[in-house]
Amino acid sequence: MLDDLIAKNRKWAREKTQIDPDFFSRLVRQQSPEYFWIGCSDSRVPANEIVGLDPGEMFVHRNVANLAPQQDANYLSVLHYSVVVLKVKHILVVGHYGCGGVKAAVESCDHGLIDHWLSPVREVAHDHQHELSDLKDEEARHRRLVELNVIQQVRNVATNPITLTAWREGQNLTVHGWVYALETGLVKDLGVSISGLDDRMEVFNI
Repeated sequence: MLDDLIAKNRKWAREKTQIDPDFFSRLVRQQSPEYFWIGCSDSRVPANEIVGLDPGEMFVHRNVANLAPQQDANYLSVLHYSVVVLKVKHILVVGHYGCGGVKAAVESCDHGLIDHWLSPVREVAHDHQHELSDLKDEEARHRRLVELNVIQQVRNVATNPITLTAWREGQNLTVHGWVYALETGLVKDLGVSISGLDDRMEVFNI
């Protein structure tokens, strides 16, 4: 049933080696990405492809609504590996407009187990309820909540002990907040990049 996917894999691998015969042998020898992507699991948001990077050039962690929860062992393990072992230089927290997870977080109906996971998004919505209520259009409120959620996750990364230790030890590391637009294929920088403890104080007053 999946023969078409296997055939596409063969074609992809063949094309890669035609362009660069040593491509896969380099991947086997080392993994040294400069970027760590924290993004949504949405199938319409392919991390490497969006920014034009090949396999091996970006470490990727994805979950519903691109969360960076301080108590999630999966996320913390990937953060630790990317910062401590791989020594990435940039952490990209990337949300996307039209995110079903963000929408589900503020809907009144029951979605089952995912509602527990999305509780941080509801907290963001609650903390910014006055700003969001001033936006009369539902689509505008959703887009703004997507942005606010990314900003909160940037804050979570910037206050994590793993990140703080790296900065205190002088590691070159910057955390960025982006939003991807499905309708255009373009990313938007939210202007909350943090490169150290001083930046963290300036951006978040923490």
